[in-house]
Amino acid sequence: MHAVIPYVIASLLFALGVYGVLRRRNAILVLMAVELMLNAVNLILVAADATVRAVLDGVAPEAWAYPVPEPRSGAIFALFIIVLAAAEVGVGLAIVLQYYRLHKAVVIDEVVLDEHDHEKQVTG
Repeated sequence: MHAVIPYVIASLLFALGVYGVLRRRNAILVLMAVELMLNAVNLILVAADATVRAVLDGVAPEAWAYPVPEPRSGAIFALFIIVLAAAEVGVGLAIVLQYYRLHKAVVIDEVVLDEHDHEKQVTG
C-alpha cells in the first residue's frame, strides 16, 4: 500500500469531523463528529509509525540521529487517544442526556446556560 493513502483518508475523516462540529446543531451528532476527528488522528499516528519503521528498516540504529523508538509507539499513542475518546463520550453523553431530561431538546443553538437568561427569553 502506498504511504499517501492513509494520510489522505485521515485528512478526509478529519475534514468531515470539522464540518460536523461546525455545521450540526444536534449535540449527539457533534460528539460523533469529534469522534471522527479523533479517529483520523489515530490513523495518522499508526500510519506515521509504520512509514517511519519502513524507512528505517535497513538502517543501522547507530546511524540514526535520534534514539531507537519504542516498538509500535504510534499504536500506543492511538490507544491513549481511544481511552481519551471513551472518557469524552461518557462525560459528554451524560451531560447531553441530563440536559435533555431537563429541557427536552439537544439542539445546541437553544442551550441556555443561565436561568435568568431563560426567563428573559421566555418572557420576551
